[in-house]
Amino acid sequence: MRSCIIAAAVFMAVLISYSPARAAEDLESRLNQLDAELSRQGEIIRDQQQTIEILTEKLDRQESRTAPTGGEEPFPSVMPAEEKAKAPAQAPLPVAVATRTDVWPPQGRGSTLRLIDISMDALFAAGSSTEDDESLQTLQGGGHDPRKRGFTVQNIELSLMGAVDPYLAGESHIIFFLDPLSGETEVELEEIFLTTQALPYGLQLEAGHFFTEFGRLNPRHPHQWHWQDQQVINTRLFGPDGMRGPGFRLGWLTPLPWFSELHIGAQNANGETMASFLASDEFFEERPIGGRPFVDRGVRTLKDLVYLARLDNSWDLTDEVTTKLGLSGLYGPNATGPNAETWIYGADLLVKWRPATNERGWPFLVWESEVMKRDYEAAAFFDDSDPFDIIDLPAKTLRDWGLYSQLLYGFHPGWAAGVRYEYATGSGESVGGRDDDPFRDNRQRISPLLVWHPSEFSRLRLQYNYDRADHLEDEEAHSVWLGVEFMYGAHPAHTY
Repeated sequence: MRSCIIAAAVFMAVLISYSPARAAEDLESRLNQLDAELSRQGEIIRDQQQTIEILTEKLDRQESRTAPTGGEEPFPSVMPAEEKAKAPAQAPLPVAVATRTDVWPPQGRGSTLRLIDISMDALFAAGSSTEDDESLQTLQGGGHDPRKRGFTVQNIELSLMGAVDPYLAGESHIIFFLDPLSGETEVELEEIFLTTQALPYGLQLEAGHFFTEFGRLNPRHPHQWHWQDQQVINTRLFGPDGMRGPGFRLGWLTPLPWFSELHIGAQNANGETMASFLASDEFFEERPIGGRPFVDRGVRTLKDLVYLARLDNSWDLTDEVTTKLGLSGLYGPNATGPNAETWIYGADLLVKWRPATNERGWPFLVWESEVMKRDYEAAAFFDDSDPFDIIDLPAKTLRDWGLYSQLLYGFHPGWAAGVRYEYATGSGESVGGRDDDPFRDNRQRISPLLVWHPSEFSRLRLQYNYDRADHLEDEEAHSVWLGVEFMYGAHPAHTY
């Protein structure tokens, strides 16, 4: 009993000494300690977020300096997911940026498993011209130009691309269109090639059937063009469908402090898409270079292939201004004789401005220019098989050169306006005279353009062409074209 009484007394003394006021003080102290700890943790998190933002900005700037930019679109266009891995888009405006398609990315980077992407892009045009449909076939000399009064199905492109294995990616592009005069459906294999993903020393190999990487316009598909038709000088030097063929291209990203990439390659010189080289009998029936007869040549040595060299450079002049400079060269045999050769040279320049504060990429200003020249060494030709039509042509070097310069201004989100100037000329007479040769005469063209993007998957373009050409009866022509484009299928989001 005595022990119980003592224990009860001690318990009561402790209970009395621990008053409610003392309990409140302990609770407040603990809450203050907790609040101080939370504030300290918040400061640590904010510091970490600022560090992450700084590192991310530095990484983005570094990637913009080192990423290949050959395929960039400085102007909003509707593009399926087919941009080559060698040239991811660096555009300031709505452009489809190609995603990696490898199953297992090199160097352990994360990736989405993507075995194949399929998309379809459609180009249509409607309009009229002071020239009739027959004359438009040469005035609008590009194979996918608007070339008919009324409606033209310019290009329907089916694109497939995907990972082959951890080291290779593949893509193919098949196009459909209607012949503007006969209405027959035409099908072409535009490109099919593979690209390496993990070669060392900044190297990348492309092999298959692909567009020759000469200049800025030739490697682009029709739906990537800013204007609705192919530039005049490109049509003259590379034919209606652009220069492309089977072969390989090796790219090397140089260790220079700015982005600089060297391309060398070799392709077959024959076929209708090799207009300035061995071409084909069918091509010469429609568009003989200088009116010269076609001489069939086979491949005997490596000299009978076409060789490419191109150097791409890019600099950020400021945070808002980027410039790109390219130099290109081609060499190969041509179809006028056993030892005839062709040389083509070119230089291209792009300057683009986009303010740091913009709305989905607008406003923007893009100036793009390209100049190129061809030395076509036509061999001597003699044929007396028909005594009433003896052909005796001396050897002659036919020189053709031209340029285009275009300015594009994005003045409001979804809207852009621009103007393009083109000039083409040459020296060395064509058979029948150069003034009467629609692909070698003196030619100028001015083309204002208005563009509207209802969304990133569609585009409307209104274009006017004023042409002056020696081969025209009145030496000038006026044409107006309204173009409609839409796409669907696998398509990564545009960047703004």
